[in-house]
Amino acid sequence: MDTKKKQGLILVIDDEWESAIVKHMCRKLEEEGWRTLCVDLGDTPKTGDNYENYALYAIEDNNPDGILLDVRFGEHRDDQFKGLEILQKIVKQYPRLPVLMFTQYAQGPEREIAVRGTLQWNSPVDFIDKLAGADEVILRLRRLIGDTPEIMKLGELISLDIHNKVVFIHKPGSSPQLIDDINGIKFEILKELAITWYKSPSELVPFNKLERYFEGEEARASLRVRIREIKDSLGKTMGIRFGASDLIMNIRDQGYRLSPPDHY
Repeated sequence: MDTKKKQGLILVIDDEWESAIVKHMCRKLEEEGWRTLCVDLGDTPKTGDNYENYALYAIEDNNPDGILLDVRFGEHRDDQFKGLEILQKIVKQYPRLPVLMFTQYAQGPEREIAVRGTLQWNSPVDFIDKLAGADEVILRLRRLIGDTPEIMKLGELISLDIHNKVVFIHKPGSSPQLIDDINGIKFEILKELAITWYKSPSELVPFNKLERYFEGEEARASLRVRIREIKDSLGKTMGIRFGASDLIMNIRDQGYRLSPPDHY
């Protein structure tokens, strides 16, 4: 029996939806429990305007949880930023619908236009290169949608099993290693930091959100001790001494922010 959690529908709007890159992305999404639907024009001429119309109909008909939207449609110069026009209409009609813009513009003025056109909206919209790994695309979509998995990977080296409340270190060439002294309050603190990082890597967790695990006037000091213990436990297993500006950082004396390492 398939026990994978079904997490909703991702609508893919890309005129190259049959390409190896997009198909691989869809397979990875489906392996993670999502359903995917690609906008297919069939025999209709594959123009930017037709993709726009079909995309808006598909959103209305299927009510997706998130959208993967290409920036460029076709080779005609008028359609090289057609995805930004489609994005504008999506944001105006569905301002809370998460959209991840997907583009092959890796550099130059075209990339700058694509980035500015994507990030100007006060909506859950983000931008990623088309050649980014599938895991990174899935991570960005999760952050936009606000979904967190049962097994939460923090970079390449650390993972949290949310259901069983345990932490693992992943060393290259060996089985995951359980960190058995990050439990109780320490696990809850790390989970709070991880969930916030999953949704927005630059966002911090305010002190008061973490201090609620402690009682008395010394809550801030108790939190600081637990943060140090978490860093020491992870660092001991990884063979790393985490300093004040590593892994869990105090940001402008307002709160803490997680910054997972990717390498030993």
